Amino acid sequence: MKRIKIFSAAIVILFSITLTSCLKDLNTIPLDKDIVTSATIFDDPASYEQFLAKVYAGLAVSGQQGPAGMPDITGIDEGFSTYLRQYWCAQELTSDEAIIAWNDGNLRDYHDQDWSASNEFITAMYNRIYYQITLCNEFIRQTTDTKLDERNVETALRDQIKVYRAEARFLRAYSYWHAMDMFGNVPYITDEDNIGAFLPEQISRADLFNYIESELIAIDADLMDPKTNVYGRVDKAAAWTLLAKIYLNADVYAGTSKYTECVQSCEKVIAGGYTIDPNYDELFLADNDKSNEIIFPVTFDGRYTKTYGGMNFIIHAAIGGTMAPEEFGIDGGWVGTRVTSAFVNKFSDITGATDKRAMFHTDGQTLDITSIFEFTQGYSIRKFKNLTSTGINGSDLTFVDNDYPVFRLADVYLMYAEAVLRGGAGNSALALDYVNEIRFRAYGDNSGDITSGELTLDFILDERARELYWEGYRRTDLIRFGKFSSSTYVWPWKGGVSGGISTNEKFNVFPIPSADIAANPNLTQNTGY
Repeated sequence: MKRIKIFSAAIVILFSITLTSCLKDLNTIPLDKDIVTSATIFDDPASYEQFLAKVYAGLAVSGQQGPAGMPDITGIDEGFSTYLRQYWCAQELTSDEAIIAWNDGNLRDYHDQDWSASNEFITAMYNRIYYQITLCNEFIRQTTDTKLDERNVETALRDQIKVYRAEARFLRAYSYWHAMDMFGNVPYITDEDNIGAFLPEQISRADLFNYIESELIAIDADLMDPKTNVYGRVDKAAAWTLLAKIYLNADVYAGTSKYTECVQSCEKVIAGGYTIDPNYDELFLADNDKSNEIIFPVTFDGRYTKTYGGMNFIIHAAIGGTMAPEEFGIDGGWVGTRVTSAFVNKFSDITGATDKRAMFHTDGQTLDITSIFEFTQGYSIRKFKNLTSTGINGSDLTFVDNDYPVFRLADVYLMYAEAVLRGGAGNSALALDYVNEIRFRAYGDNSGDITSGELTLDFILDERARELYWEGYRRTDLIRFGKFSSSTYVWPWKGGVSGGISTNEKFNVFPIPSADIAANPNLTQNTGY
């Protein structure tokens, strides 16, 4: 990964977590000199950074040996198993923004909104979330003051570890946000729970909201200031952005409005020194690590991050039909993802001549989709390319260099505007300015400007689609606006019908996987499953 490499020591730690958990004591020093546990691995001062690298890498890679061979989780093809790939599918394929031509297993359930607790893709997402939380818990558990005292860690390193620990707590909160957003009431484990065979209790969605909020506030003092950390690692601005996101959705998560808190968090990010990049398309190219708009990325590097998930999936799966792979800096397309007509129709001009964000490939493609398994039905997307801003191929034609923009400033601008419209204590004129700044970039001039009367919640939802499509927000946005499962908005193949129908509101959350329900009597399945 760019500037964050995975080292063998971190790999050994992960194996020790997996293989010794049944002993209920990771601190047991083994008799076999070839077995390494956390009791000895952290004797090496470099191990702290190496373990943290693995925690970050858990968002991108599939296991210990890219692109396949030693997976972190089982029960699904390793290429499908990565965190980001599963997150993208759950957030996009369930919406109007994406449809896929593949008929693997129960993947079609996402389009149809008829999944069950045995869906293997939902299970993989759930398992990824908890694998990541487990990594974070172990790092936090091994970096207490008591542990550092036992190892006689020097002051200079302790100061670094304090920052590392805050970053791990952020990453845990980030994964718990996904658990809360996707699954509602979920198992709850922290670093205070002992490693070993025990059955986690279930936490309510509202209580998990409070926990995530408290964690993000608590780590603020220990995170680095905006734009001062190593590229690819989080800082205060990332935590503020995540706070803004949970506050914007607080009605859904906790049954209470926190729009003023969302505004305040957005204001902190906006003051952090980020700016809207002048060229929209360059946000998604192979050298987007140069962006001054991206607040937190999941980083990829074709030389080191060899995976069939993440950005490699997002770029390759979108290429097929008459599209030339070389125009995207790759060696071949996977003939998979397109968009529905409901999304296309949000642009008055689909050529990109008016709004540059309209990046459609229409040659040989039909607008309407009568068969979701025909790649040439549905327009393709040209948003992501493994090319630099100067037109040079990425470092590898199979594995791409593009970083995934988890958080970026344009999203913060749109969150600010929405929170103000929903009653948050902010500046309405400033909200309009932020939206028009985004549209100025899209149109290249002021022709895309809107008036205060045009700045409505319906407009915001459509503008979020135009600005942020395929960046993993759509499912959450539609649920917040009451348009995901309801009859107020349908799109092609929603509910498994070509014209789209409403679905049961139970699908606003995914089910807890049936295997976890069977294994843990402390868990109650989500209503309707």
